[in-house]
Amino acid sequence: MTDFKALRKRSDELAAREWDVPALQAKIKKLTAEGIPRKKLDPAEMLAGREKILDRVQLRAEEYNFILKNCAQGTALSLMEEFGLGSMDTIHALTPFPGIAGTGEICGGIIGGLICFGLFFGGTDRLDYKALNNNIMVSQKFMNCFENEVGHLYCSDIIETVILGHSCNPGESEESMMIFTGEKGFERCGVPVSIGVRLAAGFMIDSMR
Repeated sequence: MTDFKALRKRSDELAAREWDVPALQAKIKKLTAEGIPRKKLDPAEMLAGREKILDRVQLRAEEYNFILKNCAQGTALSLMEEFGLGSMDTIHALTPFPGIAGTGEICGGIIGGLICFGLFFGGTDRLDYKALNNNIMVSQKFMNCFENEVGHLYCSDIIETVILGHSCNPGESEESMMIFTGEKGFERCGVPVSIGVRLAAGFMIDSMR
């Protein structure tokens, strides 16, 4: 059952956090210029360090979400950097995906995870239907877990019950965006991002057993 009280407390903590903006901007510029480093993953090492990895991807996702002002990009970039996946072109392609083009639909904390599942579980053979079916099954489990922890799948519902405590669609007008920004909505949106990225990373690591 969703603990909305704990989620709102976490939202307040993120709103009060001091962010190292110059350092975060420099990191994004470095990744943009140099790309995402490839990695050779050691399953035993990943499984043994599971909790440390989850903590690391969570912090990065919160930071990237804040500096990019984009939950889908923040989630995906943290996972891609940790697992050595994809490219910054993928992050570029995720530009319109917070709440599905700001319509209040599926949360970017889910979209970013699903994109990385495609890269991680999808394989290289487009005719490998077993990999396709496995990807779909894992994705559905991930979304169920996300909904259980956050209470909702849709951006508009999460903003109303977790992030701001009232209805606000920042994508519908400049006035709504000003309200969202003024109430530190981007900082607070680290809540679903942090949950989504931890769940996604957990599924990816656990698949190495």
